[in-house]
Amino acid sequence: MEWRTDNYRVGVIETDVRLPGGRILHAYSWGDGDRVVLWHHGTPNIGRPPEPLFAAATILGLRFIAYDRPGYGGSTPSPGRDIASAATDAAAVADALGAGEFAVMGHSGGGPHALACAALLPARVTAAVSISGLAPHTAAGLDWFAGMGPGSLASLQAAAAGRAAKETYAAAPTVTDPDFTDGDWAALEGVWGWFGSVVEPAIKNGPAPLIDDDLAYVGPWGFDPATITTPVLLVHGGDDLMVPSSHSAWLAGQITNAELRVVPGAGHISVLPVEGEPALGWIPAVTRTRKNA
Repeated sequence: MEWRTDNYRVGVIETDVRLPGGRILHAYSWGDGDRVVLWHHGTPNIGRPPEPLFAAATILGLRFIAYDRPGYGGSTPSPGRDIASAATDAAAVADALGAGEFAVMGHSGGGPHALACAALLPARVTAAVSISGLAPHTAAGLDWFAGMGPGSLASLQAAAAGRAAKETYAAAPTVTDPDFTDGDWAALEGVWGWFGSVVEPAIKNGPAPLIDDDLAYVGPWGFDPATITTPVLLVHGGDDLMVPSSHSAWLAGQITNAELRVVPGAGHISVLPVEGEPALGWIPAVTRTRKNA
């Protein structure tokens, strides 16, 4: 299929955040709600926040902020980064964009990065949502690769073999088709064709940031999900072939204050038309509960 690449920039403000040492994070802000949600993007995406959720965010009084992970878009590469490093980067972006407390929401590879913020920024992160997200590669009792389609399996097994193997695989992948279900392809023909606007600019300069992402997923995360005390919502499609729902189920068993929603028949993308807006609506609901506790 051809990705939809409509103009998804309307109303999104972009800026560069310079970190100590000179590294740059390219950041985004959309909306003017009184509650902030920091979006963590998947692999390979840039960080532009999800337009299909803008209408719901407006009704809920939410503002989105986001950033390109290192190496993507306008952000400086940071080879060897781990998942935990997202907490430092997210805090710097939130500071620069005037956000004190904020919720986090991530899809796919963005899920672990959102959880890192919940674990490591407990005084600032009010709630965390992980949709179609990964569990740690070292997860005890989880067959991490079980249920993955051939594309995800080959790519992540190469990462598990180390940087050299992953770079070799990225240069000549044995599987090029994504592990999308029929429902995923149908979702991409609708409003979630928005992904075209964040995938194409993420891959145009080569696979280096994707390689860094995959190595981070299979390496030590730098935090333990079991330490998270912030309310967490884990959403997954029951038929997801890119990241099997067993990953979210495992996380739900580790995180004390976690809710798990598995959508039967939904895949990696097709879970979003079903649960994207409800998951967003969960954020202000649990935030009010937290403030009233």
